[in-house]
Amino acid sequence: MNLLSVSKLNAYYGDFQALFDVDFHAHPGEVIAIIGANGAGKSTFLNAIAGNVTGRGNSITFAEEAISGLRSWQIVSRGIALVPEGRRLFSSLTVEENLLMGAYANTKDAWPLTHIYETFPQLKLKAKQSALSLSGGEQQMVAIGRALISNPLLLMCDELSLGLAPMVVHDIYETLTTVRERGVTLIIVEQNVRQALAFADRVYCFQEGRVSLTGRAGELKPEDVSRAYFGLAGAA
Repeated sequence: MNLLSVSKLNAYYGDFQALFDVDFHAHPGEVIAIIGANGAGKSTFLNAIAGNVTGRGNSITFAEEAISGLRSWQIVSRGIALVPEGRRLFSSLTVEENLLMGAYANTKDAWPLTHIYETFPQLKLKAKQSALSLSGGEQQMVAIGRALISNPLLLMCDELSLGLAPMVVHDIYETLTTVRERGVTLIIVEQNVRQALAFADRVYCFQEGRVSLTGRAGELKPEDVSRAYFGLAGAA
């Protein structure tokens, strides 16, 4: 059974079409990486699922319920959380206040703060600081914690490692391994192809708003990934 099913998703920004008939599915507990060059439609795809971009003629089903056309807060309350590109923390709020914002649509089933601080111990030490006073890696942890506090069945992370030092990226992926072990399904947009292939069960490659390749991460050939990513043959 699929936790998430997407059929023939088309998405637009005004008259500009960003996605073309995208089909996608995710099983419960699965980790899926989405790769592709800048402008390939990866972020648009996540935002369409999250209710931030309107699709046309599409069908999105989550936990056997149609969610196409729902507002973003309704989608969060059903168990989908998005860690957006650039983190988008509230500059006027503390670390703890930013974390608690994640529970606004699902207060009954929200993770307690103690769980977030167990997952990210360094955030507890800086709970009363302004979120923007933290390092880039710590801000990413706040963004992930804010999403997790809503107790999602599906966690989507957009450009997870962008601009972060390799050691910080390693620590974040270690944390996501723990999240995965708790049964949360993960969809991760990742520009580091090797990182994506190493962490994910399956991979979707997007090119110019279309799915150009999909398969199990361990079975994809480097030349096929390169061709799907760039539209050219070559080594990944």
